[in-house]
Amino acid sequence: MRDGDTKRLLGSTKGNTFAALRDEAIIRLYYNTGARLSEVGNALLTDLDMNTESVLLHGKGAKDRRVRFGPKTSRVLARYLRARAKRDGAAEVPQLWLAEQGVRPLAPNGIKAMLKRRGAAAGVANVYAHRWRHNFAHEWHKAGGNTGDLMLLLGWSSDDMPRRYAASAAAERAQEFPSPDGYRRAGLTRLLPCASAKWYSAWSRGCARWGSTWQWSRME
Repeated sequence: MRDGDTKRLLGSTKGNTFAALRDEAIIRLYYNTGARLSEVGNALLTDLDMNTESVLLHGKGAKDRRVRFGPKTSRVLARYLRARAKRDGAAEVPQLWLAEQGVRPLAPNGIKAMLKRRGAAAGVANVYAHRWRHNFAHEWHKAGGNTGDLMLLLGWSSDDMPRRYAASAAAERAQEFPSPDGYRRAGLTRLLPCASAKWYSAWSRGCARWGSTWQWSRME
């Protein structure tokens, strides 16, 4: 799920209707956090901490983790929460997401259907939450992020999956800097004497460990 696809989906949520505010908040949370469908879909109102711009996610195996989201997502969530609070009886519903009509919770399957509708409206095929999770992991490794940190952020107990994304990200980096001229254009001339494998290792070690804020910074 590339940034351009996400922007087109967000474009389909423009407006001040309850559904538009809710759907934009949901899409941004998936993009910002790389969370599973069920983790965002089953979030409770009390899981949000607007002061720290973070959400508590309930992962597989009863493993909870708190991850951050960006300031624009925070503003969108605040607008949704205000609209939610205007619903009669909404305060009695513990789930974060409400259906478009009434005060029924919006279940993960309802989110799956919503994403499919938004994709059709935006002209983006095969829209489902796990594609943002794939994108998050791939871009994290492409930017030189640490595998252990990624496992914490995405709630993985095994490094099998992050290692797959690390391999694909390394291949993409190799295509971006195929020659010494490519290194120079990227401002990496001090690493030119290194062999390719050593260059990747040095580049990875030299990157800042940005934490969970790196992903949303491109879209804010």
